[in-house]
Amino acid sequence: MDNIPHTEVVIDDGHIEKIAEFQAPEDLYKELIIRVRKYHPSGDISLIDNAYKLAYVCHKDQVRKSGEPYIVHPLCVAIILADMEMDKETIAAGILHDVVEDTDITIEEIIDQFGPDVAHLVDGVTKLQNIHLSGNGNEKPDRLEMQAENLRKMFLAMARDIRVIIIKLADRLHNMRTLKYQKPESQLRIARETLEIYSPIAQRLGISKIKVELDDLSLKYLETDVYRDLVEKIQVRKSVREKYVQSIVDEVSFHIKNAGIKAEIDGRVKHFFSIYKKMKNQNKTIDQIYDLFAVRVIVDSVKDCYAVLGVIHEMYKPIPGRFKDYISTPKPNMYQSLHTTLMGTNGTPFEIQIRTYDMHKTAEYGIAAHWKYKEASDGKKVEAGEEEKLAWLRQILEWQQDMSDNQEFMKILKSDLNLYSDDVYCFTPTGDVKNLPFGSTPIDFAYSIHSAVGNKMIGARVNGKLVPINYEIKNGDYIEVLTSQNSKGPSRDWLSVVKSAQARNKINQWFKNEYKEDNVTRGKELMAAYCKTKGLNISELTSTHYQEIMLSKYGFKDWDSLVAAIGHGALKEGQVINRILECYEKEHKEKVTDEQVLELVHENSESKLILPKAKANNGIIVKGISGVAIRFMRCCNPLPGDEIVGFVTRGRGVSIHRTDCINVITMPEIERARLIEADWDVESPVAAEKYVVEITIYANHRRGLISDASKVFMDSNIDIMSMNTKTNKQGVDTINISFEVSSRDQFSKTVEKIRQIEGVVDIDRNGQ
Repeated sequence: MDNIPHTEVVIDDGHIEKIAEFQAPEDLYKELIIRVRKYHPSGDISLIDNAYKLAYVCHKDQVRKSGEPYIVHPLCVAIILADMEMDKETIAAGILHDVVEDTDITIEEIIDQFGPDVAHLVDGVTKLQNIHLSGNGNEKPDRLEMQAENLRKMFLAMARDIRVIIIKLADRLHNMRTLKYQKPESQLRIARETLEIYSPIAQRLGISKIKVELDDLSLKYLETDVYRDLVEKIQVRKSVREKYVQSIVDEVSFHIKNAGIKAEIDGRVKHFFSIYKKMKNQNKTIDQIYDLFAVRVIVDSVKDCYAVLGVIHEMYKPIPGRFKDYISTPKPNMYQSLHTTLMGTNGTPFEIQIRTYDMHKTAEYGIAAHWKYKEASDGKKVEAGEEEKLAWLRQILEWQQDMSDNQEFMKILKSDLNLYSDDVYCFTPTGDVKNLPFGSTPIDFAYSIHSAVGNKMIGARVNGKLVPINYEIKNGDYIEVLTSQNSKGPSRDWLSVVKSAQARNKINQWFKNEYKEDNVTRGKELMAAYCKTKGLNISELTSTHYQEIMLSKYGFKDWDSLVAAIGHGALKEGQVINRILECYEKEHKEKVTDEQVLELVHENSESKLILPKAKANNGIIVKGISGVAIRFMRCCNPLPGDEIVGFVTRGRGVSIHRTDCINVITMPEIERARLIEADWDVESPVAAEKYVVEITIYANHRRGLISDASKVFMDSNIDIMSMNTKTNKQGVDTINISFEVSSRDQFSKTVEKIRQIEGVVDIDRNGQ
């Protein structure tokens, strides 16, 4: 057993338990079926069984970076979905979620074998597979553009069928559980995008069971030392803490039982990331976090919730200002519970949460607990009667539909996702509850009611008194918006006051629509001027065909809206024209199919003749083939002057590797038939072409080392793409740097300069 890889799983009391990480696919599948049968009223599991059989065959020869059979991953994803009690179609799609992306199976074959519902889910998840969402805030415009477009795809898929994002969350959770097998730079990137996007989405959907684990795992890789320190400090007084929490549970159980209330009670330590956030935000040590412990009471009815609250407040002294009633005013993600913080008998504060069993299920699994396709006892699909609980989702998706500026869209979305963790709850004059981000103003409130109300707003009353428009709304405020038909519309100053993405977007939309005609005219002029300077035919490039492609790409409803976006500066004319030009050149270039490439490879390998080398692109020439797409592989990052070889990929042209690339050296014999001769085009290289290369520097730790290394790149006018560093216990720094060079000569000179830095021991070029 000691030789079997293990993974660390954090359980509720903060204890880290090591369990066997790899299980046989057959055992995992049995475990999946056991979990499905626990909640599924229908005994027919043929859909799941058929999905497993197909995925097993498709992934048969594939392994993960951990060394385990690839089929283990989709099975683990399916088990996570089964724990959320998802329907059979979702479970089947979870098992099949990688087959279209990673094997030869097509969506059409999925439709034939499993029907359109499963195929729709698989297709939706497949389109999200290669989305990388996070960044450090310094990305180039193209990188930001790509991030924004990927976010749009994700939320569009989310709007069409919420099950797509639930599968994606399960996929991300299992990937995070096995993240230790990724490279350090990949660990940081994946953990950061998890914390920025996926975890907030899980919170919005109310799936706390996934959200808290994503948070803790992200912290483990983003702040490794902090995470380990927290684990150690919580473990130090584990037995004392357990005894204290159990004493509270026993006391509460005794009094609740005497009151004649049936309840289930347990105690736990709060999750690591929650503790870390409080320590960071409040600048406190772990010993100063007073609500480190939480006791949960689960009862049968809402009436019992309030009865338990009365019993507990008689037993312990409540801490003022620490009571929250999320039952009467639920959170936007449907969460309901009573929270109260109390002073224990020994002077240690603790929190008690009180909820019903239904509320607890919603708190753990959120929208998945109320999915409308739950099955009735007769196996037929029925509405779960929870459609109204999805209203908040429709509301947060609505604001993005008309947003034209991709970069603004991404900025506001990330802000909105993370702001919503702190809400204020206020009331309309008719008593309806509105949930708004912390710090919201009457302007945010007005736009949450309707665009017309916000656009005609001239003032507001809060609790019967007139307030300025920048008044910060407090919990429980009653707000009345004052409007006038004579209002000229919102002021641009409002944009610096509002907090919600919804209000900001609607204000921007008003200005864009108000001046749309002028913006369309200016946009057309800018595009025409750009085409003129480049010698391009604007009529040909803006034909209906290319207009439709651009509308789909940028998410506009009509061409005038896109042109208006150029007119008011949300899009750059060169950006749009260059994208159209890319499409035009692709469509008018002679295409070479996979079959033709493979046939030529086969012919070339058997021929004893010396065939001419035909130019492809990217400064590469390939033996006997022209008009084929070329990609440089990140695994080895070839540079001009390196010995290279081509590999024919399915549907993606020819990928270029260094001949000493580990992936080429270890390539199976059957795959070597796809290798093809390639070389650099020394006679007419691509002008100003940049190539990404990665190195690892090993150096004795000292202050100023990073600064000295950075200065080498700055003096050589070389862009650093990424840099990661860590120091081991022996005082040796390992620095991974990714940067751009134009030639092998420039790379060699740069490496030589770094070798001369004080303390540098060795340098490796990655990919060897």
